[in-house]
Amino acid sequence: MAPKITDFVEEAGAPGIIAGIGAVILAPVILPIVAGIGKPIAKSIIKGGIVAYEKSKGAFAELGETWEDIVAEAKAELAESKETPVFEAASSSGDNNIDNG
Repeated sequence: MAPKITDFVEEAGAPGIIAGIGAVILAPVILPIVAGIGKPIAKSIIKGGIVAYEKSKGAFAELGETWEDIVAEAKAELAESKETPVFEAASSSGDNNIDNG
């Protein structure tokens, strides 16, 4: 069963009806004022969001480059540690000569 308009009128009472009529009458006056105030606020919020996005985009790009540099350095250190043995043979010619007197 769908509600009827008379049900709303009976539940709202006289104050509700007066407020509804006032809203309908004042809407053409209030809406432009609210729109005039709301539009600049909305634009400033959007501008702030765009600026924050642009700054964060640059920061994330820099963070990515730093991360890639750290990974490259770590890989280079691992490759270097694999190339050099733990115990290196003495290569100086003075240590290899046997002194027989």
